[in-house]
Amino acid sequence: MSAYPAFVMGTLCIVGGLTGFARTRSIPSLVAGVGVGVLYLYSADSIRKGTPNGLEAALGASALLFLSSAPRAAKGPVPAVLTATSAVAGLYYGKTVYALRQ
Repeated sequence: MSAYPAFVMGTLCIVGGLTGFARTRSIPSLVAGVGVGVLYLYSADSIRKGTPNGLEAALGASALLFLSSAPRAAKGPVPAVLTATSAVAGLYYGKTVYALRQ
């Protein structure tokens, strides 16, 4: 059980949201990037401390990011990378949650 993927994803989402806002003044990019990033960072901190629901929060953040970026994956490199990284993080945390439930 590692919190590092959630820390990395949280940081990337926040930086991406801020960058999207700085380049295009896109409020949705800012809100979505910072919102999902904070959810990832919260889950990473919960995983690190061993408190309940950290893994589930990371899985939920991955699902949220994947479902929001997958329809736009073919429109450019940024949505494609978001889709791929959220899928990898989702698979990692999904496998971890499944293993703990067994």
